[in-house]
Amino acid sequence: MNEKEQEIFSLLKEIKPDADFENSAHFVEDFLLDSFDVITLCDRIAERFGKEIALDDITADNFSSVKSIAALLEDV
Repeated sequence: MNEKEQEIFSLLKEIKPDADFENSAHFVEDFLLDSFDVITLCDRIAERFGKEIALDDITADNFSSVKSIAALLEDV
């Protein structure tokens, strides 16, 4: 896991400390993140990385894993 992915993982654990993000294949489909969690994560990402995620980019696939979230941040 690179530094950005570690920071994303840290944010996820702040939002849902008891969730098992390490063993999930898809955070949304595994019910680890709901819509409120995703919006909260977007706010934390904006604070931490200075990147705003567009509403069109808020999809289950973009928030399915640490790697998919990191890839999304590369595109915004």
